[in-house]
Amino acid sequence: MMDKVSIIMPMHNAECFVDEAIRSVLAQSYANWELFVIDDCSTDRSTALVQKYVQKDSRVHLLTTKRSSGMPCTPRNEGIRQATGRFIAFLDSDDAWLPKKLEEQLPLFEHPDTAIVYGNYEKMAENGERKGRIFTAPKQTTYTALLRGNVIGNLTGIYDTAKVGKKYFRELHHEDYVLWLSILKQGYVARNTNTVVGLYRVRSQSVSSRKLTVLPWQWNIYVNIEKTGYPKALFYYVCYAYKAFRKRLI
Repeated sequence: MMDKVSIIMPMHNAECFVDEAIRSVLAQSYANWELFVIDDCSTDRSTALVQKYVQKDSRVHLLTTKRSSGMPCTPRNEGIRQATGRFIAFLDSDDAWLPKKLEEQLPLFEHPDTAIVYGNYEKMAENGERKGRIFTAPKQTTYTALLRGNVIGNLTGIYDTAKVGKKYFRELHHEDYVLWLSILKQGYVARNTNTVVGLYRVRSQSVSSRKLTVLPWQWNIYVNIEKTGYPKALFYYVCYAYKAFRKRLI
């Protein structure tokens, strides 16, 4: 399978990290990819760093938003609109992939019921230090299972447009979780490579580090987006909170 992978990378003031993120894509053992770095009005040297790669490798493209969106949905959606590959993958500008990420994931799409493939990931400190803090996700997940909490790390997720078409992010928080749910709701399965495929950078200023802030977002997804009804929403919410607590301990 040598279909093209379109990689979507939103960026905002990431001069300290984007070089490592792009190099991790260039190091992929699977070479048929295109990378769209979408700059969300950075004020540092981020765009200059990306331009160097654009000039060296025709697979790397730099796009810009007209105004700062404050959320990754807008730049990600712009990248998806420009994507020409069968597969859509995501990598934030402060994270990194391991070299065999794409090579290990694409064969799993040969299962006709598989529309999403993901993997395990390792947490690293803001300075890049690694201490073997690995998040191990289930071997596979379905829509119902995913309602109990997101197990698909966004930097590991990739979906098949040949099966589900292009899917875009909604303008809300936990947008990646809602995207995965919308795909699996069609009856597809998401499968795990059961390997560590990426490095997730834990930053002190990241939204995901403020757990009390994000709790209402999850409730909104259950009640207003997925419309599970209050009894099921409460059940799923408790499951989510437990998983989020355990994930934070890693």
